[in-house]
Amino acid sequence: MPSIRSGNRGGRGGRRSMNEINVVPYIDVMLVLLVIFMVTAPMMSPGVIDLPTVGKASQVPVKPLEIILAADGSVTIRDRERGESTPRPVPRNDLARLARDRQSEHPNQPVVISADRKAQYESVLKVMDDLQRQGVTRVGLLVKQQGS
Repeated sequence: MPSIRSGNRGGRGGRRSMNEINVVPYIDVMLVLLVIFMVTAPMMSPGVIDLPTVGKASQVPVKPLEIILAADGSVTIRDRERGESTPRPVPRNDLARLARDRQSEHPNQPVVISADRKAQYESVLKVMDDLQRQGVTRVGLLVKQQGS
């Protein structure tokens, strides 16, 4: 009587189970791809974008309107945009209106507050507050850099 297991291992028809994968063909393919990329990479030209150029900017930046606050609380104003080189005294209650009028003429004109070192902090804040309440935009503080 023939054995049930003769030539038929566990009923699988003679096939053995594969416990491992042969990776040599995969390594060969990867090496071929690596060589192809290494050879073709220097031949490729990177995309160059030709940007338009202009000689000069069409709009000259606007010089700031300078509000000078002295140590004694007096206020002067200098508008370098209009060619004023010396500051002129301005009543404090007209300051915000004057700055707003100048910015309506030149919307991009910044307003800088140049306060004396001994000026009271409260007076600087009051000037800034008056300017902002009147709708003056681009308000900043002018400081002296060290070493100047």
